[in-house]
Amino acid sequence: MSWGYSKENGPACWHESYPIANGERQSPIAIQHKSAKFDPALKSLSIRYDASAAKSIVNNGHSFNVVFDDSGDKCVLKGGPVEGIYKLKQFHIHWGSCEGQGSEHTVDGVKYDAELHLVHWNTKYGNIDEAVKHPDGLAVVGVFLKVGSPCPGLQKVVDALSSIIHKGKEANFTNFDPTGLLPASLDYWTYLGSLTTPPLLECVIWIVLKEPVTVSKEQINKIRCLCFNKENEPQCTMVDNWRPCQPLKTREVRASFQ
Repeated sequence: MSWGYSKENGPACWHESYPIANGERQSPIAIQHKSAKFDPALKSLSIRYDASAAKSIVNNGHSFNVVFDDSGDKCVLKGGPVEGIYKLKQFHIHWGSCEGQGSEHTVDGVKYDAELHLVHWNTKYGNIDEAVKHPDGLAVVGVFLKVGSPCPGLQKVVDALSSIIHKGKEANFTNFDPTGLLPASLDYWTYLGSLTTPPLLECVIWIVLKEPVTVSKEQINKIRCLCFNKENEPQCTMVDNWRPCQPLKTREVRASFQ
């Protein structure tokens, strides 16, 4: 059975096919303000995105991905907790069936309504397939989304979702700058973790931004219209596609702010 988010194939079962699910650096985690250690050595994040790199939007049956052309160096992440240059490959969102759940990471026990993940790979490994085999292969920027006023930077994404309602659907998605999805402050927490979906590889330097971005009820409701299934299968609305927090174990969470 392929993995998913139902009782039969959801996060509680993933360890059966992916034993690393019980590994030493799994994500997401519960972030605590008190125990996160301010690290003055952490640099500011440098993020440069270019709208011309956006390529397509696809429903992969677990979320939607907005995919970028990573052959050039139009969309890059530097600084922060990472060494070298990381290129943006895709972003996706995890969300709930209702407000008060949906984010993967939590802060002081608070769950946000959704969480955006911008996935970058370490250019020293040549491509993303090679990068995921290494402990510093990916840098994922997590942005909390909470229901409030609309996010203008998200509207073009939301408008495109009607063309990819079902699993396997893909559409052209060009001229989009993901900078509009970032909060004003780039203060962050960082820790060593994993992908939050199978194969759960422990290859991610996580950069979780402290300041959430607001999205409107209408915007998040549009996202909740996607389906887990293919067009000719029984309808199954895509909601609650988030993994619960995993044990921190011996890791420490560092903060770029006091």
